[in-house]
Amino acid sequence: MNDFSSGTQATVLILFTTLATVTLLMCVMAGPDRDDLTNFYTGYRSLTPFKNGLAIAGDYISAATVLSTTGIIALAGYDGYVLAVSTALSLVLLMFLLAEPLRNAGRFTMGDVLARNMPGRAVRIAACVVTLSATLPFLVVQLSGAGSLLTFILNIPHVAGARTVCIVIVGSLMILYAALGGMRGTALIQMIKIVLLLGTSAVVAALVLHRFDWSPGDVLRAAQHGSGAGPAFLQQGLQLGTSPLDRLDFVGLQITVVLGVACLPHITMRLYSAQDVPAVRRSMSWAVSTVTTFCLLVIIMGTGAAALVGSRYITAADPQGRTSVLMLSQMLGGAADSAGATILYSAVAGMVFITLLSSVAGMTLAAASSLAHDLFAHAARQGQAEPRTEMTVAAWTSVAVGTLAIALATLVQNWNVGVLTTLAICIGASAVAPALTYSLFWRGFTRTGLLATLYGGASCAVLLMALSKAVSGTPAAVFPDAHFDLFPMQSTGLVSVPFGYLAGWLGSRWDHRRRPSVSGENQRLYEESEARLLAAAE
Repeated sequence: MNDFSSGTQATVLILFTTLATVTLLMCVMAGPDRDDLTNFYTGYRSLTPFKNGLAIAGDYISAATVLSTTGIIALAGYDGYVLAVSTALSLVLLMFLLAEPLRNAGRFTMGDVLARNMPGRAVRIAACVVTLSATLPFLVVQLSGAGSLLTFILNIPHVAGARTVCIVIVGSLMILYAALGGMRGTALIQMIKIVLLLGTSAVVAALVLHRFDWSPGDVLRAAQHGSGAGPAFLQQGLQLGTSPLDRLDFVGLQITVVLGVACLPHITMRLYSAQDVPAVRRSMSWAVSTVTTFCLLVIIMGTGAAALVGSRYITAADPQGRTSVLMLSQMLGGAADSAGATILYSAVAGMVFITLLSSVAGMTLAAASSLAHDLFAHAARQGQAEPRTEMTVAAWTSVAVGTLAIALATLVQNWNVGVLTTLAICIGASAVAPALTYSLFWRGFTRTGLLATLYGGASCAVLLMALSKAVSGTPAAVFPDAHFDLFPMQSTGLVSVPFGYLAGWLGSRWDHRRRPSVSGENQRLYEESEARLLAAAE
């Protein structure tokens, strides 16, 4: 519960209603025709590089980045700083390594890229399975967090019924955005989100620095004191521990973030809406600049929360620190009933609300698009589905994915579901990243190698995560009283990422030995496709 009056809560509620109404109206107005697949999946590629860059940044910055990363910085200091830097580096890696080839090779979904040289039902089904495996956990985390956060923001008693209502409301809006807006509609929401996010965060960060006479050193010293950790606040270990194995786990987590976050399907899908290669290059430049700026603001806000609020009060409100930025706005605004406090708290609350809505809408669109385009249109109908039929299926799969996510989020709302975020990123790093890099850059990659990478990398990540310390065996685990923590780390990247790459290599070598003719045919297809990519790039 927060300390604001009913007048402030009414202001916040009016702001929420206004944001939801305006954004939903924009989605409906920008929505595609019922038989226009190109408009639904790419928005006719009509966005300028600047607008598309803002949309990519909006999709990339999820509620987990805004809330969880800020909380980790406030509670763990150095560990959170490195996480924020790794988050920005992941998009830089996508920009320089994969963005242009993906734009040329892809059409609507990740399945189009993977089936470029290896068409077939098995590839499409595998692409859809991995897309769902990477997006559904993220959806559940975002919706589950929405219940707790909205009850805190609106000062509603923190009971299961209230949280369930908040989850259903956010989830229903998410379904409408994805089903009605398509790529262009959700892009508009992402642009609104990123403008509000940067503007509000810049104001909060400036107020933090102003409170300490614009001295970053004073902010850090106050954060060390407020965190209760002292000098350890600026040393690695507060989040995962300081033993050699914990340090190895920390390194593995950062590698996983760098490789996995930008390769998630709802991020790569946004690249296909760029007009051409120069446009995607400029779009990524805007996106990287925006995300890097925001990560810097997150570092300032998280440090400010530790300095001004203190870890004791932050953990009392939420053990994971997800409410730290809201509590910081309360502290910076002054007296609870003042106009400044009401405006600042309402602005931050609105930022959190639109971030939750836009994040889940983009993920829902990616999952529904893969189900409709990869599974239905290509795997089931073998590419012969009518555009109107595929559009109808995409709309209904948005409803199905959203309903499933709402049901799962309601069931696990009392659990510590942060592990699902780590799982989604691990799947991105262990299955999606190897599959994309091999498909785009290795001529000897075969269908067997692709399937081994997708299923092997994803299965390895899921199995190791289920047996990790994040799920059982520790006080902060999902099941703290159970003890099946056979994998002694909280992230799987150090094992699952090499496993995904190795599975693809072994599968391809096995294919070459069993069917030499496949190698020649695959190489011919690769060379033809590579020639088309180079021609398009020129």
